[in-house]
Amino acid sequence: MVTVADVRALARTLPRSTEHLIRDRVKFRVGSIVYVAFSRDETTMGFGYPKEERDALIAGEPDLFFLPPTSDLRFNWVCCHLDRLDHDHMTELVIEAWRMVVPKFVARQRLGA
Repeated sequence: MVTVADVRALARTLPRSTEHLIRDRVKFRVGSIVYVAFSRDETTMGFGYPKEERDALIAGEPDLFFLPPTSDLRFNWVCCHLDRLDHDHMTELVIEAWRMVVPKFVARQRLGA
């Protein structure tokens, strides 16, 4: 099971990433763009994900992933249940969400790709 502390440890290694507490919710941002956010009870995590790919992600693992609230469907965003997420999958999702919001040269410097 993944915790906020696990995500925090990873996010601290990502250039330009900052942590914020907004309305009692932990969020990670690059500048003003949120790329990961937790529910108030820290049982779910929302993260940046391409809109055109999210239906396939959810269909592939419907017990893990779900759509955000209707008001957030316009954003590149998907949510997941932390108690069903393993560490390796979390790492991949958080890094890809971060990669969506940083300049490409920053991602290349960090990831070497």
